[in-house]
Amino acid sequence: MTFSAALTTQIYTMASRTCKYACDMEKSVLVSNFDKRGWAQVTSDEEWNFYWASVVSAKTIFNVETGYRLQDDQIINHFPNHYELTRKDLLVKNLKRYRKELEKEGNPLAEKDELGHYCYMDFIPVTFLLPADYNLFVEEFRKNPSSTWIMKPTGKARGIGIFLINKLSQIKKWSRDSKTSSFQASSARDSYVISRYIDNPLLIGGKKFDLRMYVLVTSYRPLKCYIYELGFCRFCTVKYSASSAELDNMFIHLTNISVQKHGDDYNKQHGGKWNIQNLKLFLQSTRGREVTSKLFDDINWLIVHSLKAVAGVMNNDKHCFECYGYDIIIDDNLKPWLIEVNASPSLSATTVNDRTMKYNLINDTINLVMPGGEHPDVKWNKTPPKGLYGHYQLLYDEELAKQDQEFSKGKVSLGSGSRREGKVKHAATWK
Repeated sequence: MTFSAALTTQIYTMASRTCKYACDMEKSVLVSNFDKRGWAQVTSDEEWNFYWASVVSAKTIFNVETGYRLQDDQIINHFPNHYELTRKDLLVKNLKRYRKELEKEGNPLAEKDELGHYCYMDFIPVTFLLPADYNLFVEEFRKNPSSTWIMKPTGKARGIGIFLINKLSQIKKWSRDSKTSSFQASSARDSYVISRYIDNPLLIGGKKFDLRMYVLVTSYRPLKCYIYELGFCRFCTVKYSASSAELDNMFIHLTNISVQKHGDDYNKQHGGKWNIQNLKLFLQSTRGREVTSKLFDDINWLIVHSLKAVAGVMNNDKHCFECYGYDIIIDDNLKPWLIEVNASPSLSATTVNDRTMKYNLINDTINLVMPGGEHPDVKWNKTPPKGLYGHYQLLYDEELAKQDQEFSKGKVSLGSGSRREGKVKHAATWK
C-alpha cells in the first residue's frame, strides 16, 4: 500500500469513528457541547449516532409506518411515548391509575386519612379532564363554590391558553353551546385539564414562584433516574393577590418566563430567576434546616412516584434517554405540588448564568448517557461511574433498590462483591 493510500485509509477510519450528531435546535448550549467533543454534524436523514430531536421528529422516527430501525450505536433524547408523562391529561390519568393499583395491592403508600385524602401520594392538585369529566368537576366545584380553578389546554406549553375561573359560567362560554348542561369542546385540540388552583403559594418578596427541576431518565424498566442540582425558581413580576379582580392578571399567577418577560417589571439582568441553592439557604434561615430538608425529600418523592406511575406503560426503548423539566409549586405549608412535566424544557438562555447552567446540564447529560464520549452503545448496563455525574444526583435506581431489599432480608451474601462490611456499595436513592 502506498503512503497516500495508507493516509487515505487512516483518515477514513478516523472519520468513521467520529461520533455523528443530528440536532433539530440551533441552541448554543447544545452545539457548543457537541463541538467541544469533536463530533461531526449531519442531517437527520444521514447516519447519526446521537440525535437531539424535537418531539415531532422523535414521533416520526418511532412511527411504525416509517420502518426506521435504530442501530446499537444510535441514541435519541426522547422515549417513543413520552407523552404518557408530559401530556397534562395523560399524566393525571396515569397517576390516578397508579394510586388505584397501589390501593388494590394493599400497599401502605396508598393509605388515606379520615377525609379520604392520600397520606403519601397526594402531590397533584385535584384535577379533571374536560370535557370527559365535566359532571364530576361540577360536583366537586359545588362542594366549595368559592374555590379557584385553573384551566390548561392538554397539549400546549409556555402558558399558552391558560386561564383561571371561579364560576361555572366562565367555563360555559368556552362551550360550543352554552345552553347545554355539559361542557363541549369544539374539537379534540380544545380539550383541557382543570385543576384546583394552589391559592396559598409560598411567597418570597410577596411574589409567587415555581421550581423548574431537571430530571434525567436513562431507563424505565428498571427505573433509573437522576436529578440535577442546579434547577431554579421562576418568579412572577407582580406581587401575589388572590383577589377575584386579579384572576385575569397573568403577571400575578403564571410564572412562565415566556409570559413574564412581557411585563413592565421584568428584570433582564436576573431574568426573574433564583437558583435552587439560594432557595434552600433562604428556607434554612427562615424555616429551619430540618423543614427544608423534608421539603426537598418530598419533592424527590413525588418525582420518583410520577415516573413509577408511567413506567409500566412507557415504551422502554434501549436507544432512548430523556431530560424532563419538572414544574413544581410550593404552598405556604411547604408542601410541594406537581404542576406538569415538560418533554422539551427550554434551552434558550435569558441570562449569562442561565446559559452557563444549561450548558453544564447538557454536558452532564451527555456524560451520563455516553460515558465513553466516543460512540453510543445501547448494550451497556446504564450504570455510569459516579465521577461522571457532574451536577446530577442519583434519584432512584430500581435494580439497586431491589438488591437492598434482598440484602435486608438476608438473601444477598456479603461475599458476593456487591456489599462490603454490611454497607451498600452504591446508594439506590438520593437518600
